[in-house]
Amino acid sequence: MSAPCEPRATAPASAPPVPPVPSATATASASAPAARRPALDWRIRFAGLSLIWGFSFLLIKVGTEGYAPFQVTFGRLLAGTAVLVAAMAMRRERLPRSARTWGHLTVAALLLNALPFSLFSYAELTIPSTLAGICNATSPLWGMALSVVALSEDRPTRRRVAGLGVGFLGVLTVLGAWQGFSGLDLPGTGMALLASFCYPVGWIYVRRTLAGTGSSTLALTGSQLCLATVQLAVVTPLFTSAPTSFPLLPTLCVLALGALGTGLAVLLQYGLVQEVGPTTAQMVTYFIPVIATAAGVTLLGEQLSWNTPVGALIVLVGAALTQSRPRRAATTPAPKGGPPSAPAPGSPPVEGAGRDPRPPQP
Repeated sequence: MSAPCEPRATAPASAPPVPPVPSATATASASAPAARRPALDWRIRFAGLSLIWGFSFLLIKVGTEGYAPFQVTFGRLLAGTAVLVAAMAMRRERLPRSARTWGHLTVAALLLNALPFSLFSYAELTIPSTLAGICNATSPLWGMALSVVALSEDRPTRRRVAGLGVGFLGVLTVLGAWQGFSGLDLPGTGMALLASFCYPVGWIYVRRTLAGTGSSTLALTGSQLCLATVQLAVVTPLFTSAPTSFPLLPTLCVLALGALGTGLAVLLQYGLVQEVGPTTAQMVTYFIPVIATAAGVTLLGEQLSWNTPVGALIVLVGAALTQSRPRRAATTPAPKGGPPSAPAPGSPPVEGAGRDPRPPQP
């Protein structure tokens, strides 16, 4: 996410974030004059987005060394919101006007931002950032599982169901199931997996409630992050006391986590979806756990047993299979004003179960 919408873009590309909803403006933009090409090639921006979201787990880990988990989440949401509000002001985006839309955005903010961001922060108190990054990659598997139990209009194919089985076999490999999960912090791991589960649930909700609102993706995403920030502003004082000091490194990590991983990343993913399409943009999902693992091992000195990279590779293979779709000879264009047929904070594409072009924001 990961944030609300379909190229919308969560998401954070989805979105996002992190991106989460199709808007009527997407169709209108197709008939508008071609936009000026970005100064940076899309491959450079793709690599930058992968690095930003991959390093987010390291930033969370360092942030929790100086602040309580809720404070880390509040800080990242505040910084991320500031970036998107500035972008909205520059583009003169209008906020949604419907009270109903704001009500749905409040729920989306909880499911796609406030809750998963907080769960990852609490999880990294007791588990390595490498494990948190791998747990984040299970989000497409959860989305596929939801589609199997008929929460999606897309009927799963045999290949996608097989991908679900392969993916969860990879999860068991990462966790060392044959060793009885020895040495594993079950509460922390469970919170990281629950955070990943929040994303497809949130995307399903967003797709069913916020399609066709008439607001742009940026306006919906920015509004969603604002609401998530308000939610954390209410919750944080209830569970934590005000910090007595502001250690430099954790403070910088929290600010970078918000401004880059929750703000700038959403804008990058939104641009990638518009330029190269959600299919290519969503491939960033498969680089996030690799970068998170490399960062945790090299910069934080986290230990890495053989089953962690092997299991992570199996998880990514399973996730890729759950995203596969049969080739079609021809595509039918979406109705005017309707959501695009193809599938994205402060953060992952889940085929079927409420597709969002943004990967889940860590």
